[in-house]
Amino acid sequence: MEIRYFFAVSLVVSASAVFAAAGSLRHVKDPKWHNATATWYGSPEGDGSTGGACGYGTMVDVQPFKARVGAVSPALFKEGEGCGACYKVKCLDNTICSKKAVTVIITDQAPQRYSDRPLFDLSGSVYGRMAITGHGSSLRDRGEMPIIYRRTPCKYKRKNIAFHVNEGSTAYWLSLLVEFENGDGDIGSMHIKELGSKKWLEMNHLWGANWVFNGPLRGPLSVKITTLSSGATLTASDVIPRNWAPKATYTSRLNFHI
Repeated sequence: MEIRYFFAVSLVVSASAVFAAAGSLRHVKDPKWHNATATWYGSPEGDGSTGGACGYGTMVDVQPFKARVGAVSPALFKEGEGCGACYKVKCLDNTICSKKAVTVIITDQAPQRYSDRPLFDLSGSVYGRMAITGHGSSLRDRGEMPIIYRRTPCKYKRKNIAFHVNEGSTAYWLSLLVEFENGDGDIGSMHIKELGSKKWLEMNHLWGANWVFNGPLRGPLSVKITTLSSGATLTASDVIPRNWAPKATYTSRLNFHI
């Protein structure tokens, strides 16, 4: 089985200085970082919304998603194809902000009122982690503030890619949610192949991180993923068994190398 992975993200920054805000701001010259705005939602120490526009459901409440999730504005959400992507974010006021960046996994879309700019709407827990130790509450009190962000490879230690069969799936309509994808984290296309067939059948993007094939299928089924960001591909052979069931999750034996 051949796994090809190339993680490449082209980032361009045209601004010469970062946002001006109260306090002393560090200026960042690294062209991989972009300017954005951050807000937070939910309870101050909350893990994030259950479900969300990506469809990860209760996964956001447990590791490795727990306390690492956030929503983004439409430009980064990409009509759901940005689901699962990972970013580093950090605020810039060195009187309260940590120098260390925080990793965020995209699981939801931010409110539409922020459609005109890059925005990260973070869980209260993630937002507070951008602060110097012990100052999370004070940082949350500021509400909306400028940050910088960049893409980063997703890293799910000791996890292989898994495929969750969504509720409502039948032998004639199969909907899948991809979990724990290392590297790009996002999905540009998915294909499925039946037992004994050489033909890959293209799945359609349904919503969020969910993909669907509308037609009769005979298992076991192989699934091929192509990432959105770099076009890396991975094939999980016979990962979904003949007797698959809705609401079941089937784990492959592989993941992208990072």
